[in-house]
Amino acid sequence: MKTRDQEIEACILHLRRFAHALTGDGDRADDLVQDTVERALSRWNLRKPGLELRPWLFTILRNLHISAHRRALRMVSDQHADIETVHSLDSSAEQRIELKQVLDLLSALPDEQRMAILLVSVEGFSYAEASKIMNIPQGTLMSRLNRARGKLRELVSTPPAQRLRRVK
Repeated sequence: MKTRDQEIEACILHLRRFAHALTGDGDRADDLVQDTVERALSRWNLRKPGLELRPWLFTILRNLHISAHRRALRMVSDQHADIETVHSLDSSAEQRIELKQVLDLLSALPDEQRMAILLVSVEGFSYAEASKIMNIPQGTLMSRLNRARGKLRELVSTPPAQRLRRVK
């Protein structure tokens, strides 16, 4: 039987991938994962019996990300992704370029849609689990996924030179 620490450790790579996709920055992702693990350990006794660990950790991470995002809205921050922190040392230049393109496409989505895509398509959570993590009804999650997938299809089919950006 796994110990509490071993169970949490087994989820760290998944948490880091999700955090990096949300933040676009390796350092901030690491901080977010560290805060998530710290929060989980300090509140372990508050965890409901029978509740699966992985969705619980993703919920904590999501809530911490939203809180940090709200704080960041009041401050100016650099949003550039550090692609070098994501790829492995043995990946080719083409793989790094493809990864950067995928991250750029994901960053074009609103946070809610990006979170839905990452939880369902990348992390493999069911619609029910992802909707619990995001604290939204399952139908809302499915709607966000549909809009996100449509936007990604549109972005992929539109050549980069033709993509227009709104100036705020």
